[in-house]
Amino acid sequence: MKLTALYNKHISLGAKMVPFAGYNMPVSYSGLNEEHQIVRTGVGVFDVSHMGEFILKGADALDLIQRVTSNDASVLTNGKAQYSCLPNADGGIVDDLLVYRIDSETYMLVVNASNIEKDWNWIMQKNTKSVPMKNISEETSLLAIQGPNALATLQKLTAVNLSEIPYYSFVKGTFNGIENVVISNTGYTGAGGFELYFENQFAIAIWESIFDAGKEYNIKPIGLGARDTLRLEMGFCLYGNDIDDTTSPIEAGLGWITKFTKDFTNRAAIEQQKNLGVSKKLVGFEMIDRGIPRHDYLIADGAGNIIGKVTSGTQSPSLNKAIGLGYINSDFCKLDTEINIMIRDKGIKAKVTKIPFLKK
Repeated sequence: MKLTALYNKHISLGAKMVPFAGYNMPVSYSGLNEEHQIVRTGVGVFDVSHMGEFILKGADALDLIQRVTSNDASVLTNGKAQYSCLPNADGGIVDDLLVYRIDSETYMLVVNASNIEKDWNWIMQKNTKSVPMKNISEETSLLAIQGPNALATLQKLTAVNLSEIPYYSFVKGTFNGIENVVISNTGYTGAGGFELYFENQFAIAIWESIFDAGKEYNIKPIGLGARDTLRLEMGFCLYGNDIDDTTSPIEAGLGWITKFTKDFTNRAAIEQQKNLGVSKKLVGFEMIDRGIPRHDYLIADGAGNIIGKVTSGTQSPSLNKAIGLGYINSDFCKLDTEINIMIRDKGIKAKVTKIPFLKK
């Protein structure tokens, strides 16, 4: 089991640790609901150093990224980031990822922890022009500082004007006296905030400086449990649950990151799906009757016919109602359509709803 550079810090804070993507990670500290609300109303810090980072360099780096990702990375300028995915040859998704343009010949790809080796091998297989690639995952720490008070907390520690970094943009700057920290206005919570990338050797110093700066805002460490409920309220996909090797970007509602202005893996088949439609779609739903939807619960129509499956579900701490995502037959995707979530062999009423569930 791998450990992040902050493992001992989590233990000293009383974190409940669980195996996740080959790492021993904090799932909670004070409790999921409390941690969730801290991020929505104040500021919390996630150690997400298990995520993977690849550096691609050289004149052909962009060409490789364009061929393996669905989004159009040619629109990126220095200091901009982009959400994208890696389509596979069979219509599914190898992974979803972030693409960072550091300069015209240097890019950073940020991939899911469970897919680091898989993604590396997939991109290398497509690397026909021998683009220099470096996997910096194991030497890189990543903190997500999220919530309405994240900016005020972090601003104490850098001369970089954080309010001037637009969403999905980043700056490489000095943070807490440490140079070359990537300060990125991104996150997986919908609560606002920043993500910091830096070398492992600085992890303890940066963690402690952030908690010192955030004392007046009652800053707290946050585990992966609350990260999951926060992202689900925003309708953000989780790889392995809502998207995987068998789900296409069109089925998953990711047409907005699938650009047909360029060629990429399996483009023709995905474009055909867009033009002709798909038989199943990922939708958001909220429970009408009492019951909490869980991953892999079946979804039925009013007559009891199985029409789909739940991919993610929870009791939303912000909305105080049960919500979920799932793939269902396209005929039942219209807003407010009543569906039944099969819980212990009984159909529990729900209805298709807009995402994000939490409206800003």
